[in-house]
Amino acid sequence: MRVYELHEWAVTPARAREIQSSLAKEVVARGGPVDPKLIAGVDISAPSPRGMAQAAVVVLNYPALDVVEVRVARGEPMLPYIPGLLSFRECPLILAACKMLDSTPDLILVDGQGVAHPRRLGLASHLGLFLDVPTVGCAKSILCGSHQPLGEEPGSSAELVDDGEVVGAALRTRAGVKPIYVSVGHRIDLASALHWVLECCRGYRLPQPTRLAHIAAGGRLGAAPD
Repeated sequence: MRVYELHEWAVTPARAREIQSSLAKEVVARGGPVDPKLIAGVDISAPSPRGMAQAAVVVLNYPALDVVEVRVARGEPMLPYIPGLLSFRECPLILAACKMLDSTPDLILVDGQGVAHPRRLGLASHLGLFLDVPTVGCAKSILCGSHQPLGEEPGSSAELVDDGEVVGAALRTRAGVKPIYVSVGHRIDLASALHWVLECCRGYRLPQPTRLAHIAAGGRLGAAPD
């Protein structure tokens, strides 16, 4: 899979924030796949006591959602954890895993934020720009913004609003469980993002691509790290 080199990663936190603000202007919040054949999920593990983490990308076919390809990259995150700069910590390893792919997904679901970020460039948006593929942020918690109550039935949603701007939506994917927070990553609109996330949940709270990527990042999906 092709990865575009938009900037270097070894930067100061101040420079990283400048890059985020600049790249946020390049995010395209429209479009999306019409008839996807391959949908991928990405995730990264927490660092081990030795400081090493594993990033995984799992490609599934659609609509069956059977596993087509699994790639895992292992290494030490370049930055310590800094609120708002998660993409600078996690992107390099995730992109290393994506470079190993033989296939190019039509859509990538990311365990993280898209434009639902203080500078409108979370992990999903950052990855989307580097990969030039439609991406969606599927986060388990809110980074910024708030929403009104939503219904208990699967498919219920409520706009996530930050500083007067709709940056995503809270989405109930399964009855009786907490919602997830969906936002545009790149090259997709919010309505399409919500549609494809729901299509991929299949009875789970989290969409199957990111759920399996989480398992693979933990070394439990049969892929050896490269």
